[in-house]
Amino acid sequence: MRIAIEAQRIFRKKKHGMDFVAIESIKELQKIDIQNEYFIFVRPGEDRGVLKPSDNFHIVELKCPSYPLWEQVALPMAVKKIKADFLHCTSNTAPLFCSIPLIITLHDIIFLDKPKGVNKSVYQLFGRYYRKLIVPPAVRKSYKVITVSNYEAEKISRRLNLGRDKLEVIYNGVGEHFKPAVAESGKYILFFGNTDPKKNTERVLKAYSLYLGKSQFKLPLFVVDLKREYIVNLLKKSGLVDVLDNIYSPGYIDNSRLPVIYSEAYILLYPSLAESFGMPVLEAMACGTPVITSNLTAMPEIAGNGAITVNPYDEIEIANAILKIENDKELKEKMARKGILRASQFSWNDTALSLMNLYNNIVTD
Repeated sequence: MRIAIEAQRIFRKKKHGMDFVAIESIKELQKIDIQNEYFIFVRPGEDRGVLKPSDNFHIVELKCPSYPLWEQVALPMAVKKIKADFLHCTSNTAPLFCSIPLIITLHDIIFLDKPKGVNKSVYQLFGRYYRKLIVPPAVRKSYKVITVSNYEAEKISRRLNLGRDKLEVIYNGVGEHFKPAVAESGKYILFFGNTDPKKNTERVLKAYSLYLGKSQFKLPLFVVDLKREYIVNLLKKSGLVDVLDNIYSPGYIDNSRLPVIYSEAYILLYPSLAESFGMPVLEAMACGTPVITSNLTAMPEIAGNGAITVNPYDEIEIANAILKIENDKELKEKMARKGILRASQFSWNDTALSLMNLYNNIVTD
């Protein structure tokens, strides 16, 4: 078989969740599939070394002035040229006119939800409306739709009126480099910030302020991937500027550095309002870091018994969960053990095997 995979953003310098899912899945497919021939379609970028070609894996860079043109025109033309048997689009969208069978990975369909408390850039708003326009018809004509949790599969089935037989749940994995990386943890409370309202940043800052008022240790809050100016504005809005001295915000951190960042943390705080998977939950667990996450959407499904779950709308409950772990060393150690065990149940090898099985079934169906 000649398999085409869209992985358009993996060469960009600052990568996020979907990019790593594509990279890790393709790398594992390279290890286990020596029969099929793969063509990985990407946009040019600085980080070409993240994925290397091999005998049956070819990397095809497509240049185009805009992403819509890249996806809707350049990609289907290139796929047709190589005479691929099917196209797998990995990034929540796909070309509308494709002459071969199509598989789409929908990590989430949050773009179909009504926006909450904006904070969106023009680029983000355009992306939301583009997907809202393109995804429903692309999904209807697709052979299969992959998603990353049973929670998200149910949501997609309801919102897009898809039968569950057309949906395939394939869990993400955890990179092998995520493991305990330091002898002792406990330097800070770790939080992955974001301007997206679903990340719950404003409530996390309020909960952190409540924690500081009761804690004997007053651990600093380490906020990843959020500009300090944005944090300052939120603190001013909430009347909590006095906690700013306890907050460290270095901005974006490369994935290769994350195992140490996780391992040095006392707790990962991840009380998001909505997630289709929540990769930082598993990554922190794999590093032996206790996790506090949300009791909503996919997070209980992924975390299992390896994390404390809280109501993400309740700042007091979030603060009390931090204090509970901080004041009970035995609980912290127990959570570290449970988390490592839970994370070990998710591997990129399993992800790739599931993908390969799905690909092979396209030919036999």
